[in-house]
Amino acid sequence: MENKSNDSLTRPIADPFALQSGVAIRMGSDRDGIPNSTISVVHPAGLSTETQQTSGSLRMSAIAAMNGILSSLWAGIFVVEPSGKTGIHHHGEQDTVVYVLEGEATVRWGDFGEHSATVRAGDFLHVPAWLPHQELNPSKEQPFRWVVVRSTSEPIVVNLPDDFWPTA
Repeated sequence: MENKSNDSLTRPIADPFALQSGVAIRMGSDRDGIPNSTISVVHPAGLSTETQQTSGSLRMSAIAAMNGILSSLWAGIFVVEPSGKTGIHHHGEQDTVVYVLEGEATVRWGDFGEHSATVRAGDFLHVPAWLPHQELNPSKEQPFRWVVVRSTSEPIVVNLPDDFWPTA
């Protein structure tokens, strides 16, 4: 059996790739096509509350254009205080992925808020685009805190009326 060289494996790596320590690294680019080769760090003091909010909660943006970080995603922290609940809302075209840092929350969704799930520290949660939902904190002592990542660069929050779901 003859061992032939595979050109796709042996040819040099060219721009926009770089070779460092035998590892190919592709340089990202921002929206203007200019190479983006900077890692951004947002410390807790750099979180911004100047983002769309829903009653009963606090959103703080981290990875966002308003913080000088150009990305195709948005990320931040979400907090609901003890015994608190958010207003009913959705995030338009955005998918949302959550990682629960601390606490416990009940998430309601559906045409009438008829479905629910409980999430705790260490859990992941996916909220599909356009899905009306609400978060409730059952604890009387501990807030819940989430890391939130959204599928577009600007956070979309559509707050719905309090009577969006009829009461039983």
